This record gives sequence, structure tokens and C-alpha cells, in this order.
Amino acid sequence: MKIHFTGIGGVGMAALAVLAKNRGHDVDGCDLKPSARTAWLESQGIRVSFGHDPAHVAEADMVVATAALARDNPETAAARGVLVRRGEALADIVSSCDSIAVAGTHGKTTTSVFTAKLLIALGESVEWAIGGECGDFPVAGKREGRGTSVLVVEADESDGTLALYSPSILVVTNCEYDHPDHFKTPAAYFECFDTARGRAKRVIESGALGDFPPEMLSVCADAVASLAPHNRLNARAAVEAALLRGHSPAEIAAVFPKAVSSLPDRRFEPVAPGVYTDYAHHPSEIRCAVAMARECARGGRLRILFQPHRYSRTKALLGDFPAAFAQADEVVLCPTYAAFEKPVEGGGVCDLYAACREYSGKNGGPEFLLARNLDEAWTHARLSSARNDIVLLLGAGDIISLAARAKEDAARARSAHEWTPLAGFSFFRTGGRSAGGGAVHTAGMGSNLWISDLATDDVYKRSAAPAARAGSSLGIPWMAGVPGSVGGWVKMNAGAFGHSVSEVVSRVKASGRWIGRDECGFGYRTSAIAGEIEDVEFDEAALAKARSEGNAGEYLSRRKKFPARCCGSVFKNPAGGKTAGELLEAAGAKGMRVGGAYVWEGHANVIAAGDGANSSDILALVWILREKVRFRFGVSLEPEVSGLFLDGE
Repeated sequence: MKIHFTGIGGVGMAALAVLAKNRGHDVDGCDLKPSARTAWLESQGIRVSFGHDPAHVAEADMVVATAALARDNPETAAARGVLVRRGEALADIVSSCDSIAVAGTHGKTTTSVFTAKLLIALGESVEWAIGGECGDFPVAGKREGRGTSVLVVEADESDGTLALYSPSILVVTNCEYDHPDHFKTPAAYFECFDTARGRAKRVIESGALGDFPPEMLSVCADAVASLAPHNRLNARAAVEAALLRGHSPAEIAAVFPKAVSSLPDRRFEPVAPGVYTDYAHHPSEIRCAVAMARECARGGRLRILFQPHRYSRTKALLGDFPAAFAQADEVVLCPTYAAFEKPVEGGGVCDLYAACREYSGKNGGPEFLLARNLDEAWTHARLSSARNDIVLLLGAGDIISLAARAKEDAARARSAHEWTPLAGFSFFRTGGRSAGGGAVHTAGMGSNLWISDLATDDVYKRSAAPAARAGSSLGIPWMAGVPGSVGGWVKMNAGAFGHSVSEVVSRVKASGRWIGRDECGFGYRTSAIAGEIEDVEFDEAALAKARSEGNAGEYLSRRKKFPARCCGSVFKNPAGGKTAGELLEAAGAKGMRVGGAYVWEGHANVIAAGDGANSSDILALVWILREKVRFRFGVSLEPEVSGLFLDGE
């Protein structure tokens, strides 16, 4: 049979492709781009192409699809009639041979690796397909030994196909609600496991097992004691599988230390001095990983960089996440890894940040910060970590890319920095630390600028150019009370009461070059001017007219008296229809709060920094407000304040 695998570079797809080839099928596949795993597949004799093309499936008798593909993928659309899910194909193989399927919410990969390695060490012929590498133990393979081969697989429940498995032995490590994208209720999730239990010939419930057999412990107590508590349970389940297959405790004890000597990749894996990475992304898994890291951080601080995995999981388990971080000293939350999901209201990283800040306010515990992207998070960790500190890279998404960064930076480690507080350029800046050596940002007085409170290489400095003088020096009545410098006003095309400062501009000097008004690209609260504005020349007739239109006191009396530590409107008004303030008020924004940042009751488009506010509070609140309007009205508000963005959300 000719079988094509779409997304063959995925860990589960690669393992299944090898199983299919081992059974004599003509196997090929494709993925978006080359990777270490696609190179490994090619070394196994499996053809891999790159990009998705309907021509790939034209002659296939079966097309196996990963759940990570978009529904409109051209290959899957062309494969109707011969298309099967990965879990369905694996269930067919498992159900047709002597097999051990390892299922459970947590610990599947580790228990599968322990089981396969233990049986190999005991001399059995073993084939395996597991959702993770373990050093030189790949995701799939076969080792010859005594007797008929037994297949050990990691049985994934995420798409419900676990209910199709009929293994010789089913190991259930544990069962805790997860994958709300597929299972809409906990009952539906648990029912999937119950169905699998009913189809298996024998079932091992990890939680119901007692301690290791005494005959084992008398020989390998040290090997057992070296395992973390949750991995002790995983190892005990592997031992039970070996016992059910007729091996004696003495035989198992003789090979046990070797079988459990290493964990799968990304299971509390050290990647650089003081830096570990772990796949944990469910609150219970996070709690275990943080506890292990806490043990390593004696005498130092424990810093967690966490990337939420999928919006649906974050929303469903939102209340369980904050306490899982309780043993850390600092937690930096990074933008969500969406996988194949679209954003879900209430399930973004900012919603998680708000829940964590509320938890810490009531219970104490770690400091929570919010990073706009992975690069910003790692830079902060690199610059602010000291000797004996531990950094834990946590999550199941592309946060793994930071492991390579950690190795590179460790190779050129630099001494600890003395932190220089950033000058107060913005009403929104509440923290911020700069080590120097990065990009240089120039800001004027009262700039409409948000600066992260994470440590950075970047340098922020005040402009010394003529355009840095106060905007109020222009004496335009309808701009009375608007903060900022002349350069800042022009760059953002500031305005009020139906006017904007571009009305009086003649030409602008930016980065050493004078440009005319028509080249400035003025728009609503924006311009196309690149670089630092050094000077501005005004149309004297237009400026005189503007100065004659009313008086400052009159306009100030009409302007709302904004609260302290705010910078006026946060969002630009969208084109046509309601203003940003009207949309936000209709969405219930007034009075909303994250940490010390709050929406002013006097105007829904004004955020102020109250007691205890930090820059992360403001970033999270801005993004939550933006999402409320987007989900309710389909309008994506654009911040008027510079710097307020989150990659991928």
C-alpha cells in the first residue's frame, strides 16, 4: 500500500510513518520545511518533500493527516475518500498485534520510554512509536531480541482516537481534564479513557499500584530514589508492564537502573549552565517541573519563562495555572503558542497574566511579568540572572527555540550587569532596566510611549534636538493640556477637538534630512516619518490662525481632567462608525483592572497606572480591552501609544 503522511515532521507522524514502513508499506510524506526529524526520516529510507501540494496524494492509497493541519489544506482536501487521522491509523496497528499502549493526561512519553527500554533490557524483541526522543533513542524503531515482537506506543487522547485502541495492555498513568478544544466537558474526556479501558485485554492503573516489589528495592533502591516523585510513578507502571509479561522482580531489578537512567528530551532537560527546558504546559505538569527547578535553585532565584499552549486550554484551566507557579520567584509569561487554533476570548496570555496578578495580590508568591515575544523574554532572563539562579523554559510550543539561544549565550557568557533605571519618558513606564549595547531609542518630553519593565539591551534617551521643546510652546489653544514635545506631536500627528498638528507643519528635519509636509505621510494620529525628528518648521500663516482660534482656558474647561499617571487616549479611533471610547464603553471596559492598572471611569479609552502598577499590567489590560472589542464588534483597535503589541496575538 502506498501511504502519504501530511505533516510527517511532527513527532507522532514521524513515529507512525516508521511503523508503516516496517510493515512493508510504500511510505512518503511532506512537511512545510526541513528539520532534524525530516532528515532522520530520510535516513530511514522514507521520502520527504516540502510544501503542501495536491500532487503529493494523487497516487496514494491512504493519506494520513496530522491534526495540526488547517482544514483547508490542499492535500487533505484532495485526499477525500482515502484520508484517515493519525490516531485512527495507529489504533489499527496497535489493535492488530501484541501491544502495550500508554495513555494518560501526564507522563505518557516518559512511561512509554521507560517501558520500551526496560523490555529491551530484559531481552525482548521490541518495536516502539513514542511522542518524543530520548537521546539516541528515536521516536520509533525496533530492537530484535527473544520471541515475537511487542509494540510499545504512546496513545494520544487529544482527538478522541484513544477510544479506538484495543491493546494487549493499556497503561493509564493518570486522568485529569485536558484538550478542551476537542472534549467540551470533563465527562466527555473521562469517557474516552473508559472506552479504551473497556477495549483493552488488561489494564494497568498507575495510581492504583503500590510500591516497587521488595525484591527490586533491595537491589536498586538508589535508582528508584534518584527519580522525581512523578517519574517514580511512571517507572513503577513500566515495571508492572514487565511483570505482567512474565519477568521476575529480580530480572527487572538487574536492568532497571539502565532503563530509567535518562528522561525524554524536554523533560527537565539541562540545556546550559543554570538553564533547563521542560515540555510541561498543563497546570499539574507545571507544578511538578517548578518543584524540580526549586530543588536546583538553592541559594539563587528561580525564574520561569512560560509559553501557554493553545487558547482553549488556557481558558478552560485559567484558575489552575497561577498556583502552579507558586514556588517560583519570577514568572515571565510569553505570547500563546496557538498550534492550529484561532484566538479564543478569555484564553490569551494577557488573561492568564491578569489571573496570575490577582492570585499574587491575594497570596503573595512570584513576581509576574509579561513579554511581548520570546526574544524579549530571553533577553530579560539572560541579563537579569545571577550566579546560582535557575531559568526554566516551560511550554510545549516554540519556546524550545530558546534552548539553542541559551547554549549560544552560555558560550559567550558575560559578567553580571549593573542596572540603570530608564528615565521617565512615558506616563506608562513604571519599571524598565537597560544594560546597554542594544538599539537606541530617542524620545521627547512626555512621549506617548510604553516601555517594558523587562531587562533589555536597548537604550532609551531623551532627545536634545530643537524639536524636544514642549509642545505647549506653540501656543495653540485647541492643543492646551496635551502633553509631549513638538517632535512627539508631529511624529504622532497629535490633535484635539477635530484638529491635528499637521495643519500647521511646513517641513520636518528627521535623521539629518529636511522633508516637506507632503512627504510626511500624515494620517489620523500617525505619520510616515522615519527616525528622530530633530526640528520642525511651521507654516506661519497656519500657525497664526490656529493660535487665534479661541483661548487655552476655554479648551481646558472643555477637556476632561484626566487622572494622574495616564497619557490620554490609548487607542486610535477606527475609521467610520463609533469612536474607540464608545466601543470600549459598550464592551464594558470602564472600571476594568489588571494589577495596579485600571480603566478610568471618566472615559473608557483612558488607562491609568494606580498603586503598584507595572508596565506589564498596562500591556495586559490594553490587550484584554482590544480583544473584548474585537470579539464583540469585529473591530481591531490600534493603540495610539507606541510599544503596545504582542507577537502572534
